[in-house]
Amino acid sequence: MEIRTDPATLALYTTDASNYRHVPLGVVLPETVDDVVAAVTAARERGVPVVARGGGTSVAGNACGPGLVVDTSRHVRGVRWLDPQARLARVAPGTVLDDLQGLAAPHGLRFGPDPSTHSRCTIGGMIGNNACGSHSVAWGRTVDVVRELDVLLYDGTRLTVGPADPSEVDRRAALPGTEGRVFSELRSLVRDNLALLRTELSTWPRRVSGYGLEHLLPENGFDVAKALVGSEGTCVTVLEATVGLAALPAHRVLAVLGFDSDIAAADVVPEILPWSPLTVEGVDAELVGLLEPGGDRGLPPGGAWLFVELAGDSPAEAAARAHDVAASLGSALTGSVVLDDPVAQRRLWRIREEGAGLATRLADGCEAWPGWEDAAVPPERLGSYLRGFKELMRRHGRRSVVYGHYGEGCLHLRLDFDLLSTPGQAQFRRFLEEAADLVAAHGGSLSGEHGDGQARSELLSRMYSPEMMALFARFKGIFDPDGRMNPGIIVDPRPVDADLRVRRAPLEIEDVTVLGYPDDQGSFGQAMRRCVGVGKCRNTGGGGVMCPSYRVTREEQHSTRGRAHLLAEMINGEVIRDGWRSQEVADALDLCLSCKGCLSDCPVDVDMATYKAEFLHQHYRGRVRPASHYSMGWLPMWLRGVALAPRVANFFARRRWAATALKRLGGLAEERDLPEFAAAPFTRTRADLRRWASGPRRLVLWPDSFNNYLTPDVLDAAAEVLTAAGYDVVLPDRGVCCGLTWVSTGQLDVARRVLRRTLSVLEPYLAAGYEVAGLEPSCTALFRGDLPALLPGDPTAALLATRTRTFAELLADAPEPLSAELDVETITQVHCHQHAVLGFAADEAALAAAGVRNTTLDSGCCGLAGNFGFERGHYDVSLACAEDRLLPAVRAAEESTVVLSDGFSCRTQIEQESGRRALHLAQLLRQALRARSAW
Repeated sequence: MEIRTDPATLALYTTDASNYRHVPLGVVLPETVDDVVAAVTAARERGVPVVARGGGTSVAGNACGPGLVVDTSRHVRGVRWLDPQARLARVAPGTVLDDLQGLAAPHGLRFGPDPSTHSRCTIGGMIGNNACGSHSVAWGRTVDVVRELDVLLYDGTRLTVGPADPSEVDRRAALPGTEGRVFSELRSLVRDNLALLRTELSTWPRRVSGYGLEHLLPENGFDVAKALVGSEGTCVTVLEATVGLAALPAHRVLAVLGFDSDIAAADVVPEILPWSPLTVEGVDAELVGLLEPGGDRGLPPGGAWLFVELAGDSPAEAAARAHDVAASLGSALTGSVVLDDPVAQRRLWRIREEGAGLATRLADGCEAWPGWEDAAVPPERLGSYLRGFKELMRRHGRRSVVYGHYGEGCLHLRLDFDLLSTPGQAQFRRFLEEAADLVAAHGGSLSGEHGDGQARSELLSRMYSPEMMALFARFKGIFDPDGRMNPGIIVDPRPVDADLRVRRAPLEIEDVTVLGYPDDQGSFGQAMRRCVGVGKCRNTGGGGVMCPSYRVTREEQHSTRGRAHLLAEMINGEVIRDGWRSQEVADALDLCLSCKGCLSDCPVDVDMATYKAEFLHQHYRGRVRPASHYSMGWLPMWLRGVALAPRVANFFARRRWAATALKRLGGLAEERDLPEFAAAPFTRTRADLRRWASGPRRLVLWPDSFNNYLTPDVLDAAAEVLTAAGYDVVLPDRGVCCGLTWVSTGQLDVARRVLRRTLSVLEPYLAAGYEVAGLEPSCTALFRGDLPALLPGDPTAALLATRTRTFAELLADAPEPLSAELDVETITQVHCHQHAVLGFAADEAALAAAGVRNTTLDSGCCGLAGNFGFERGHYDVSLACAEDRLLPAVRAAEESTVVLSDGFSCRTQIEQESGRRALHLAQLLRQALRARSAW
């Protein structure tokens, strides 16, 4: 068991995915259930509150508080047993939902509730919040599947609870000690308030706010486990849970139904529910546009859509039911499509699942916040509620995208509250009060699945009578008489407008920043507010790139979210007090690979590579830098020098004593082999290309430092293929560099000088209409993505960004497309920057056009990532990143399979760690070109 009280850890746990911030007294990372018990014992001995935490994705402020945070997500996880016949599983509280689903699926089973954070949320957190998800209309809420809980009270008592008949209740009430007292007092609570419990606590499924006392009624089996579901850690700590599993349907199809508006979609939900859908999810056009602005999304016409999933014993039956649902709605629809292709379904489900992140920025870039993000009303009242809510937004001048679980009347909304000013915070409170009254008037629940937390607990009195509020307090007191379990939540609540985490960056931070942050109104502080804690970067089982170092270490500070929280706390200045000089932030960023995976994979487009560059620039301003910043950061200059005598350089690089000395001097990893330098750079051997082109499709071949000095054959192949494709290819008339190595090491002043010189060289070509061909993805991505931040307002930089094309993109638009075919199998590792900024569709098209049977690996980051994998102290993490998915895939490939990767770092990592030589796409297509010529 680890107990951490250092500033970095405290900063990491000050918030969850909510608007609220509390500095904990300490953080415990238990390794076993016994460690959890010991942690609570230690807290009790000191009178310290306990805050249970799973994945930290709670949006209501349920999982942050001024006490001892017990995080079970790191170690106290795993499925203890799974019984397919009984459809039951026993799980630890830190078990990630997708891990349970993965074990259940081979048996044709699943855990019913499936929130959009399924890849990182924990079962313990789901029990705490009574999580629901997209399929609760068919498979219920978490409370509906919990069968038994092993729980720990603050006083150290352990109980196993579930349903109990009257004789069992009486037996346990007669026991000595805490257990007898708990059951006796619960029995009295029910007996004294039968009428109130039966009349005020509706059985409507999405009533999540408050405590689930209706489960203690005799007709509901006096189920203490279910009564504790949704108690948000305010009563007990969950140690283990037995849960029920649902049978997977034989076949599923997705009917996508279009409507004029979200209100029109809400109005027809009652007509859809009799068809027994598995899910009825709604999204509006603005949310869809945030994910794929201007793209062809495969949706029918409309301003809002319902995703209705239906099951059948055969594909034909499922499809027929979907078409019947659409037909039954008649003129209410603006269009419909029925999808049975899992890939097409997955593409649309991504819109819905990433809504919590996408909705944090509106289409014009304005910030939007939780606070009123999951209220629910009975489905038959959803249209009326949505009309009233939109009128409320209009009166307050607020905006939001709309999406959610329409089938159960639960809407998710993030609104553009002004949380930075005192008047804005006052309006925030007024809005929440009026919204609570609106929901109560519709017979709804302030929370439909995320729990009350600090966001709604103070408002519960607008939903419940004083008598019921008193019962809630009595219920908590039975389990937690000292009020030490997650205090301030549900009972004796903190104000909804207190402890807000949103802060402006102080001038001493904001005024010195170098980069432009064009998507954040030029503000570093606003960029730091992008991360709202949804935690997709904590996904360790799925695909994508983000976040490679977290996949290796599983440390919160190495997730994108963790680094973002540390930077935000640096701005706050309370826990992280040294500003740009913070060693805590520097340590967290040290293992950031600058892969940019978060830029594409994070739903709010956090760009940690850019933030790291800014931080390193400020952190080392006027100070001596690490040796690797001088060796790897200035690599283009060293390569230029080595090119004067490459044979001499290679001679010494092959001598162990010399290579060791060079690595130590340069701050490089001793485990790494130094690359072999080319006999001559491409710019020297093809000096004939330094000319002015005359053809109609004029093209500047970008001679990046990596390929030019280390693998010039890549440039040579590209020149040959592009020329054959009808381009008039030239080289710049002088030496150029994109400045990437200086950017990644935070030497931004040098990087900008290098770029300005490069722009002066390229300006005549750009003015004459030339395009620029990028062969190295990291350099190409810098031109396409980072230039506006590095040189804001520079017209030549803006022009270069629009004129830079990848090799494959140029082939797709070539005057003379290649027509030869290669009879070859390939696997392709996509460079992280290409994944994040450039895309890979054109490359796949080029391979298909050449007859190549390609498999694009979903293999994440190669782990070398430019300078990262060469730096001293990074080798183990670099290799572990590659071993996560890439290297096993390479080793599993047949010897005849060609390994492709356009990134120099990727090719180097593959060759050094697997012994397989990887080719650039240009080198492979040159083979196709030459094969055609041989015919």
